[in-house]
Amino acid sequence: MQFGIFTVGDVSRDPVTGRTPTEHERIKAMAEIAIKAEEAGFDVFATGEHHNPPFVPSSPTTLLGYIAARTERIILSTSTTLITTNDPVKIAEDYAMLQHLAGGRVDLMMGRGNTGPVYPWFGKDIRQGIELAVENYALLRRLWREDVVDWKGNFRTPLQSFTSTPRPLDDIPPFVWHGSIRSPEIAEQAAYYGDGFFANNIFWPKDHFQKLIGLYRRRYAHYGHGTAEQAIVGLGGQVFMRANSQDAISEYRPYFDHSPLMGGGPSLEQYMEQTPLSVGSPQQIIEKTLTFREYFGDYQRQLFNIDGAGLPHKVVLEQLDILGEQVLPVLRAEFAKNRPAEVPDAPTHASLLAARDAAQPAGQNDENEREAV
Repeated sequence: MQFGIFTVGDVSRDPVTGRTPTEHERIKAMAEIAIKAEEAGFDVFATGEHHNPPFVPSSPTTLLGYIAARTERIILSTSTTLITTNDPVKIAEDYAMLQHLAGGRVDLMMGRGNTGPVYPWFGKDIRQGIELAVENYALLRRLWREDVVDWKGNFRTPLQSFTSTPRPLDDIPPFVWHGSIRSPEIAEQAAYYGDGFFANNIFWPKDHFQKLIGLYRRRYAHYGHGTAEQAIVGLGGQVFMRANSQDAISEYRPYFDHSPLMGGGPSLEQYMEQTPLSVGSPQQIIEKTLTFREYFGDYQRQLFNIDGAGLPHKVVLEQLDILGEQVLPVLRAEFAKNRPAEVPDAPTHASLLAARDAAQPAGQNDENEREAV
């Protein structure tokens, strides 16, 4: 079971102090959060991709490349890579380059994005979002798996005898998650390829995501990748903690109430009841997170968002300390209990490389080593 932190990179006004950080401060803060996350014992750091204010992570590979140079263990990922408006050729090149620099510590999450104006900025039509996601990802897979590609589609210039460089590290492409909050077509796409499915269940009630994840699991088995229980599932979540729940709720309430994404609708208490948002003591965060397995089955990756809505950077780092010291050890132990042996871990570069080598005919590994020399 992997635990991680994800950020959407918003630059938001602190409703308590009235101060808004600069873009420079927010970018540096995101890098510091990632470095601190590794120190706190997390497995993954993921960043979103946005091309409009008030967000700053318009270049995820630049941010993750910087973090790669400052860390040694943590997996570097995206919480959205815009497969719809990015050129799949550039995605193939950029993330293969990052994969080499990070020593394989890279995977990514494909998403369509939910900001309508971004599509025409990149010459695309949001009404073709699903078709773009399907076609662009099919091309991306070929670019990573075939040395020479001839290709023609509906949304970009044809390719003739094209080789994407650099090639993936060890000829193992980065593992891909497909993220969705509402689209069964994306769950189907993830199942078809045997990729991971990340249900970022932070805004909608759990019964909606039970249906979406259930569809992905059934179709994963249908396509012959394994049983429904062996499908690779990730979940989101938002947490805020203090030693006692009253202090946590009192401190977090103004940030919730003024959040452009959460405020103005259900109360904080109603929101916590209906979504994964957990505000309270460390024990309450543990108890609520453990219920996710009851709703969605055994899964492989849990990402927490802790830095949005204008929360001060100092407070965010405090949250990382609490999570690392009081929450993660308990969650690791509890999620490991009664976990069926056939449920796999989330793929990593090392595990994919080992599986590839184990599947090669006897003697092929020795031949590959001689060729490398």
